[in-house]
Amino acid sequence: MAAAGNPLSSAVTSTEPPPTALGTANKPLDFSADSIPQRIVLSPDQRSHCLEALKAFKEKRCHSPDKIASEFSALQENRLKASEMKSRCLVALDSTNISKNRYTDVIPFDNNRVVLDPCKDYRPSAKGYINASFIEISEGVSQFVATQGPLAHTFEDFWEMIIQQRCPVIVMLTRLVDNYKMVKCGDYFQAEDGPRTFGNICIVTKYITSDASLVLRTLEVNYIESEEPPLCVLHIQYPEWPDHGVPRDTLAVREIMKRTYNVPLSLGPIVVHCSAGIGRTGTYCTIHNTIQRILGGDMSALDIVNTVAIFRSQRIGMVQTMDQYLFCYDAIIDELEDLISDDNGEIGCCIMSRTTNPQSVVLTFYSSGELTRSRILAHNGI
Repeated sequence: MAAAGNPLSSAVTSTEPPPTALGTANKPLDFSADSIPQRIVLSPDQRSHCLEALKAFKEKRCHSPDKIASEFSALQENRLKASEMKSRCLVALDSTNISKNRYTDVIPFDNNRVVLDPCKDYRPSAKGYINASFIEISEGVSQFVATQGPLAHTFEDFWEMIIQQRCPVIVMLTRLVDNYKMVKCGDYFQAEDGPRTFGNICIVTKYITSDASLVLRTLEVNYIESEEPPLCVLHIQYPEWPDHGVPRDTLAVREIMKRTYNVPLSLGPIVVHCSAGIGRTGTYCTIHNTIQRILGGDMSALDIVNTVAIFRSQRIGMVQTMDQYLFCYDAIIDELEDLISDDNGEIGCCIMSRTTNPQSVVLTFYSSGELTRSRILAHNGI
């Protein structure tokens, strides 16, 4: 078994054919280790929407930083009071469920929490509780489940949720253990040494690959005695995103989106988690949702503060810090620039994105749509 918080650095290949996601009505999804994220070819309307959004976001980011700061201040001033939270989270605060919460102040609201179906006769009488919330704004875009990093005694509940909701993708935005030796998430997914069982559920790793930023696993999940085909799940881990902070550039976060662009909406929700399931999780959901809505022509997506406010009404504290809020703008701008690049990722395309160091940028080179290399250069060295 790989050490906690230390993902494998080399790819593990398989001689079996690539698995496919269940429930796909059209072309099966390729979750194999060597699959390449597909780049989007924009329609004229989509290009127009992206150009309009890019202009608005860049104008605001470059010339109205005070307005962005005031947006986040307004979000913080309107945070839910502790007394209100308690009245809306009765199931999470039930004595049977208290121990299932990683943090006592990050719990799901009763009205949009994920409810687990009864599981034979051994699940405690806890009204199917798991610390997880459905997150959505409108139809036609991905639905998310925002959840905490599973605890050792909630691993089975987590995988029960994945099977019951038919979730095709898990986005993990944390290490298992941080640099301060604090446990941020239990090891619910590593099964490189063979199948792992959690009560009545078994997971098997079919493929694993990694690069400088992401670790991708293709997992098969099923009930031990089931005669049904297993559920194929793509597990994407981004371990270098710091708790309460932001990555040094937007590349890895946008790479995650590229891996999920072609996941049919007809499948289950995309599960996103960090440790508490609100800061990094809320930031990723905001970026992903905004890009999808712009591509669909929903220009209300330009109102980032409203998006975060809606997400916070569904799970407390989504997007925790000002840095994370700014990172939403930066990642959205970088992705829009990428999407409308002249040759849209064909041979010779080079995409530039910012880093947290204002004196440097990242140059990302694509060849026929495939990311080939990326490097950071000082501005005065370009």
